[in-house]
Amino acid sequence: MTAGDVFGVLTYKFTGAEPVWDAPVENVVLLLRLPRVFAAFLIGGGLAMSGAAYQSIFRNPLAAPELLGVFQGSCVGAASAILMGSGNLSIQIFALCGGITAVAMTRGITAFFKNDSTAMLVLSGVIVSGLMRSVLGMLKYMMDSDTQLPSITYWELGSLSDMTMQKVMAIAPTMLISMTVLLSMRWQFNLLSLGDDEARSLGVNVPAVRGTVVTCATLLTSCAVCLGGTIAWVGLVIPHLGRLLVGPDNVKLSPVAFLGGSIFLIAVDTMARSLSGMEIPLSILTGLVGAPIFILLIARQRVRLR
Repeated sequence: MTAGDVFGVLTYKFTGAEPVWDAPVENVVLLLRLPRVFAAFLIGGGLAMSGAAYQSIFRNPLAAPELLGVFQGSCVGAASAILMGSGNLSIQIFALCGGITAVAMTRGITAFFKNDSTAMLVLSGVIVSGLMRSVLGMLKYMMDSDTQLPSITYWELGSLSDMTMQKVMAIAPTMLISMTVLLSMRWQFNLLSLGDDEARSLGVNVPAVRGTVVTCATLLTSCAVCLGGTIAWVGLVIPHLGRLLVGPDNVKLSPVAFLGGSIFLIAVDTMARSLSGMEIPLSILTGLVGAPIFILLIARQRVRLR
């Protein structure tokens, strides 16, 4: 397909132009490629924006969705629905509830010990992630190896291969609302990054703001997992790249992180379809690409501090 054909398929209903391409071209663009690109745009941007929000309000550069147990909790929810023989809608709802439950447990551990430090947050995330992995292992052990087990592999490795516009539109409203709330509150992230006492002195309702941000970021991450499975590194690496470009100001960082995450995941998804004869799971490629980038960022930071 030429670029002109793709552009014509996307615009001919608005321009009134006569189609000059074959019917399969229109089906490929509208039914296969467009839902996949739109899903990658939302998932990549959502994961990057939620990662930037977590890192800012927790004052922790490692506070990515995968380190707070969201991914593992969503997988447990999806596995529970698959084990019960539920449909796609129920699987997505269970995955959403699982991610929210995992973050609630992580925050509950820090509240129980009355310790909101960076180290305690990371340790709580490790505890919840380990617990969720154990539960997921038990659920996988109970699954049918021929029918149910391959389905949960989709959630663990991440893929957009069976994406449809119906799936995207079912999740998109929740993601867009969460993104809008985070973007409207991003100036308060700067105040929370100064510390709770400083933020209170500046008139910020710290519990309400932090609770709202955590809820929206968790919804955003869980919805992304509902669509594409667990896609690691996006929420950790892209916010750091955004800070390298625009600095730590969250007013600029949040939209830059969203755009960077969207572009990154669209590029990775294109690589997943093109590098070999069979499609490569997204988490494999994001790890292969994201880990070296993160190492370079750490090395650059060490050089700057010398």
